[in-house]
Amino acid sequence: MFKVGDLAVYPAHGVGIIEKIETQEISGCQQDFYVMRILDNDMIIMIPTNNVDNVGLREIIGQSDVSKLYSILKQKDTSTDNRTWNRRYREHMDKIKTGSVFDVAEVYRDLFVLGSDKDLSFGEKKILETARALLVKEISLAKNVNEDQVQKDIDRIFS
Repeated sequence: MFKVGDLAVYPAHGVGIIEKIETQEISGCQQDFYVMRILDNDMIIMIPTNNVDNVGLREIIGQSDVSKLYSILKQKDTSTDNRTWNRRYREHMDKIKTGSVFDVAEVYRDLFVLGSDKDLSFGEKKILETARALLVKEISLAKNVNEDQVQKDIDRIFS
């Protein structure tokens, strides 16, 4: 259960703040909604409070999970397979949509490593950028440091 002012992660969109909880009538039934503003782009999302688990809304990770994230990023022995770019794209999008920051870290790592071997498709470049933005925002909030510092930490892992 979230309350007004809580930070939460909405899968594929990133970190937002619960701005209010409101009740609306839908098809004659009263329903409560979290009204959430995504921090990166000010998008407003309404999430039925009884549907939080289904959509994957979750709290941001704790500081103790950050080291697990960094260790996922450091595992560079992933195989660069010969799947077609559109199949990789679909699989990476599915992972991002799970809402798991650990899945997002795997996507970022795999695409970053793949991009150092061959050119990424336009779609893969967009997913790489999305994964980077999702990781940087959540890690910066978990560690309570600015996003530039987190980006430098991630860049150091891949240099």
